[in-house]
This record gives sequence, structure tokens and C-alpha cells, in this order.
Amino acid sequence: MQGSASSFHKRITLAGSLIAIGIVFGDIGTSPLYTLNAVFHHRTISADIALGSLSCIFWTLFFQTTLKYVIITLQADNNGEGGILSLFALIKRYWGKWLIFPAMAGGAFLIADGIITPPISVASAIEGVKNVVPGFNTVPIIIAILIGLFVFQQFGTDKIGKIFGPAMVIWFGFIAVIGVIALSENPSVLKALNPYYAYNMLVNESSGFWLLGSIFLCTTGAEALYSDMGHCGRNNIRISWIFIKISLVLCYAGQTAWLMNHTGETIGTVSPFYHIVPPEIFWLALIIATAATIIASQALISGCFTLINEAIRLDIWPRHVVQFPSNVRGQLYIPFINWFLLAGCIGMVLYFKESTKMEAAFGLSVTLTMIMSTLLINFYLRAKRVPLIWVILITSLFLCIEFSFLIANIQKIADGGWITLLIGFSLFMVMYIWWKGKKTKAAITPLVSLEKHVPILKRLSTDETIPKFANNLVFLTSSPTLRKVEQNIIDSILHSGTPKRADVYWFVHVNVLNEPYGLNYQVDTLVKDDVYFIEFNLGFREEPRVDYYFRQVATELIQNNEVTSAEGSEFQYNQSLIGDFKFVILDSFLSFDNKMPFWKNFIMKSYYNLKRLSVKEEVNFGLDKSHLLIEKYPLVVVPYQGSILTRKQAHNKNVH
Repeated sequence: MQGSASSFHKRITLAGSLIAIGIVFGDIGTSPLYTLNAVFHHRTISADIALGSLSCIFWTLFFQTTLKYVIITLQADNNGEGGILSLFALIKRYWGKWLIFPAMAGGAFLIADGIITPPISVASAIEGVKNVVPGFNTVPIIIAILIGLFVFQQFGTDKIGKIFGPAMVIWFGFIAVIGVIALSENPSVLKALNPYYAYNMLVNESSGFWLLGSIFLCTTGAEALYSDMGHCGRNNIRISWIFIKISLVLCYAGQTAWLMNHTGETIGTVSPFYHIVPPEIFWLALIIATAATIIASQALISGCFTLINEAIRLDIWPRHVVQFPSNVRGQLYIPFINWFLLAGCIGMVLYFKESTKMEAAFGLSVTLTMIMSTLLINFYLRAKRVPLIWVILITSLFLCIEFSFLIANIQKIADGGWITLLIGFSLFMVMYIWWKGKKTKAAITPLVSLEKHVPILKRLSTDETIPKFANNLVFLTSSPTLRKVEQNIIDSILHSGTPKRADVYWFVHVNVLNEPYGLNYQVDTLVKDDVYFIEFNLGFREEPRVDYYFRQVATELIQNNEVTSAEGSEFQYNQSLIGDFKFVILDSFLSFDNKMPFWKNFIMKSYYNLKRLSVKEEVNFGLDKSHLLIEKYPLVVVPYQGSILTRKQAHNKNVH
């Protein structure tokens, strides 16, 4: 698996590069629509700020996108996959599990970014209509496009996805050409590639530093670039980035040339991007820009699905139904997340109405995600035994840049940035509560040795005075240790009313690998034809189908004579080699006998509330309800120890 992933990332193909251009660079590729618009909105154009902004954009793209992500971070692939959660899964084996906190925070704020990115991208494209129809109400069109985009998710992008690459090549070629046309009127703006102009604006302009909050928008798609590495390969991304970066710089330079030719004026209600579009092709430009923003939004939505699926597999997010709408590997659809994102996007459009106002909420959450990824990259470099001095220099450089952007973005909080912060914090709390709740529950669920209970299980299986519950009784256990299961499983077999008699007892554990893909199992035979322990090892992007896998394993064991096939008159009409089987899932609930401190009580009650909203265990494990039993048992986290109840003597005078 590692070798195939390595060769995949080393290959450079035209198809892979087209895929990279189509799905990896959509977010960062549509940033010319709104970045300089955010800088100069309600501001008089000045030469120092125009040149300084171009200089800051160029060097931000160099440090944050090229150096941090394209050169360094793309090296950190987890068996071919990228993204902040894949990075965490890669390094958690080397470092303390406290790294789960920056991983959860980074993932939460990246999803929050997924709620604001589609509205601002689509709005910034559609608002170009105001260039020819002043005062045009774009809100209904923006909402209609977003609804269509999210409704389409359930059908997958297998066929239409093939045009994403060529369509985005047209987009990047288009912005490069119009950039060159505008640049030809004032090519001297290329002197802004000298970092002096960035320094001059940041230090000598009264509000120069705070403009970093708007300039940061030029690199907001860099984190998504890393997340999509598994779709097209590291080297394809790196080669494609050369073309993408040249196109972006030319477009920004062309807009700057227009700004330099209009110093002392304002940009009005239209982005500088549309000011450099020749009037003869305005409507064509509007169509191309709208298509590009839709494709960029599509890629980000798919990235959110992938991120949530990874979080589910890593046990830091409640279970949801995960569907695979096409045969494309890795293409997911999560209905709950899809409609949640749509509701958030529509809410953003209705609240802000204009892209210039949305910019206040944009960027702040991505800055926090980038800081979290820098922390994780620091530990990745140390795990790779990179000399400590280089680790310190690299980490310090990126943290210095990112904290500068964060400080500059703080001014956005009052203007709308609080929304994405609130959403990001809420999503982080969901992750934390789910993680902490499962951890607390596991800590108070004792594991017992199966071997100690083998004699009584053997006696029970042959005791014909007790009615047979099933030929094969299969318990799902969360125990990661072979030959150990939860005490409540033993209690379910022996002490819950009539003992559950079966010919064979199976204990099944599903182990989620740190790798994204992989599917294997191992069997521990405690007693032949009586007690077996099966462990399924699934990659965190694999869909669990335990019912199907169990039948496949049982059949294979019978064929290998490791299990005796079902015989006798009771099986003559049964088509299965192993007879009937029944899965048992033990589901806990909070007992009334708890007396927990406030915070633990809040965590556990919130955990169980989230559990009600999540997909049921039988759906999560792919179990057929026709042979499934769900048993409830009370969970006592902190036992109640109140006053001792005393008996009051009865005063019956007429007792005979």
C-alpha cells in the first residue's frame, strides 16, 4: 500500500495535472475576484497601498502556499492521503495524544470556512452584473445557484467532474490573459515583486498592517490544496502550481496596473477584477467566473465530506450515513453534512447580502486552521528527524506570518468574523464532546478475560435444558485487545434473564487503521467450534460492512476446516454453511444513579444527545436488522452517594 501510494505521488501525468487544476486550486484560483476588492472597498486608491498590496500578495503566495504547502506539507502524506486529520493520524503514534486538540480545532475551522467560501465565491462572480446593471439584486440568483449545487451532490460528480479540469484551465488561462492586457498599460507595477514595497506599506502606511486581513484572502485555498492531495498526487499538484501561480500573479498585477492608473479614485461597487475585463467580453467573463466559482465550491464541499468522514473514523465526530454516489474512489456524500452546509451558506447570503460584507467573516477561520497545521507540521518534521534548528526556523517563520494575519483579522470580528468563529468553536465543541464522551465511557467499562469464561460458555452451548438463542451469536466489542471483552457482554450472555445459548460464540472488533485505505482481518480461535475472536482492520476511509465481512470470514473458516459446518435435521432447510446467526449490540444510557460534577455532567449529557442525532450502530456497522438484537444497559459514571434511607416504624394499633 505504501509503495503504491509512493509511486502514485511520484507520477506526473496530463490527466493528473488536469484533475489537480480542477479540484485542488478552485478556492485559491477564484480569490482574484475578491482579494483586492476587499483591500480597496471604501478606500481611496493610492500608489503605495496598490504596490504594497501586490507585493504582499506575491510573497504571501510564496511563503504560505509555495513554501509551506506545496514544498513542505505535501511531503506529509498518510499512505497517499493529505489533510489536517490525516496528518494527525500520521504523527499521533510518535507524540502525545494531546495533538488531538489542534487537529480538532483545525478541522472545525476548516469546515466553518466551507460555510462562507461558496457564498463569497459565487457572490463575487455574480455581482459583476452590477457593472452593467447598477443596483441589481443578486441575492436570489446566488441562493438559487447554491441550492442547485448542494442538491446535485447526492448524484456524485463522476461524469461532470471530468470537465472540471478543462474548465478551470480555461479560467486560469483567461485571468492570465486579461491580466497581461491590463498589465501592458502599466508594466512598471512588476517592481512590486520587490519585498520593499510590502515593507513600506506595512510600516509607513497608517493602516497598512491591518490590510493584511484582506490580503490574506489570496491564500485561503492553500489548506484545501493539502487536503486534496490523495485525489491527484503530490507531483501533479506541484507541476500544476507553476501554471496556477503565474496566472494568479499576472491577474493580480493587471488589477494593480488598473489601480495605479486610477489613483485618487475609488473602485465603486465592482471588483477591480471586472474593471480589467474588456467590455466586449464582459458577459463571457461573467459566465466563466461563475462556472469557476461553482467548481471551486464543489471541490470545497467534497473536501468537507472527506474531512467529516475522516473525523468519524478517528472517533472525533458523531456517526452519520456515508454514501458513495459513484464508482470514483474516495468520492463521498454525507446527507446530514450536505444540508447543514447548505443551510449555513444560505444563512450567510441572507445575513451579509454582498460579497464585500462577507469578506469580514472570511479568512479568520482559515488563519486558525493554518496555525493548527503549522503546529502539527512541527511535530511531523521532528518525527522525520529533521535537524532541530531547521524545525525551529521553519515553525517560527510560519507562525510569525500566520499570527500577523490572525492579529490583522481580529478587526473583522465585530464586522461579521464572529460568525465563523462561533461556528468553528461550536464544531470544535462537538468534536471534543464526542471524543471525551467516548473516552469517559471506555474508561469505566471494564474488560475481562475471555479465557476465564470459556468453560462456562462451553457448558452453556451444550446445555439442552436451555432453549437455543441462535446457532451463532455475534457480539460487537470495542475491546482492542484479543481475548478480552467488556464485562457487560459476559453479563448479557449469562445474567440477563435466560442465558443466551448458542453453538458458537463470536466476538468481533472493528479496528480503524491510521491509514486511509486497507481491509484485512485476523481470527483468534479460543476453542474450536465454540469461541472465536475476529478483528477487522479497516482504513479510516473504508465503509464498514461487518455483516457482509463476517459471513465471508465464517464461510472461509468452514472451507479451511477451522469451523465445522452446521449439520443435522434442523439445518436441512438452511442454505447457510454456518446456520443462522444473530448480532448483538449493547447500547448504553445514562443511569439515574449518577451524581456527576457540573462539567462531566455537561459532557456526558451532551454526548448522549449527540448520539441520538447520529446514525444508529447497526447502520454504522452495516448490519441487517433481520438478525440483530439491541440491548440497553445503564451507565454509571459517578455513583450517587446520598443519605442513608432509614425505615420508619409503623404505628398499627390493631395488629393481630
